[in-house]
Amino acid sequence: MNDARVRRRYLDRTISLLFPGPGEDRPYSLLPHPLIPRRLTPRAWWHPCGRVMVPAGRDSIETHLSEVLGIPIRVTLHVRPARRANRKPVLEARGPDGTVAFVKIGDTDRTRELVAHEARTLAMLAETPLKTVIPPTVLHHGSWRDLSVLALSPLPVRRGAAGADLRAEAIREISGIGGERFAWHGDFSPWNIARGPDDRLLVWDWERFGTGVPLGFDALHHFLQRALRRMDPPTAARACVAQALPLLAPFGLSAGEARLTAVHYLTALAHRHAADGHEPLGPPAAWLNPVVDSQEVLV
Repeated sequence: MNDARVRRRYLDRTISLLFPGPGEDRPYSLLPHPLIPRRLTPRAWWHPCGRVMVPAGRDSIETHLSEVLGIPIRVTLHVRPARRANRKPVLEARGPDGTVAFVKIGDTDRTRELVAHEARTLAMLAETPLKTVIPPTVLHHGSWRDLSVLALSPLPVRRGAAGADLRAEAIREISGIGGERFAWHGDFSPWNIARGPDDRLLVWDWERFGTGVPLGFDALHHFLQRALRRMDPPTAARACVAQALPLLAPFGLSAGEARLTAVHYLTALAHRHAADGHEPLGPPAAWLNPVVDSQEVLV
């Protein structure tokens, strides 16, 4: 099944979940094109083809968000492509003056757990003095029609990539959050961070935040996610270990310590995938075992 068909099937299921009706149908648009569906958004006159009619009854996510956020809300739905254990509906909630929130919907047991964990983490961060990292603020966390609903403040993303020094400073700060030794964000990917105002780093998607890991896991995760865009998983995993020293030297690790940390990180990632019941990188025997075997003297 091609990507467009996967997205459309997921979209149809999500519409029935969030707009159960009954109600008068309201026009939405699939953008940029029905064959490349990325967003479902309220229809404007200038949108190309891709009209989708959605029930606009009172029992809809738009009505619920309007009530909890206190202003009239229309939503744009991000059409999710991947078959992932943590795939969930993600909405952009727009009020009369523009975007007011990004909303995550927990629609399975696993995604409800992740949404609740992120809400708890962000509540803790709101009480934590941070000099470098800017997380979103929880605007609402509750349930609707047996779904978990988490509305987060939009962050003021600026143009330009975050430099290595800024990323390293953010990783150091995250490692000490909450007084925990060796905490990590858990998904410090390029698409979850951005340069913010005043030389600070905007960081979102905290649903994988955890503690009790070696300093440097976030730096390794950032590298691996970038590498996976241009390499297959086995090559990316080998590159992660090969580049461990330059990646982790800013945190004071020696060459041996850096390689050992990289092996532990990759192993922890495989355990995460196993717990999720999903193998996005393929079987660990193909991408993890060769790396661990080559570094056996360290572990």
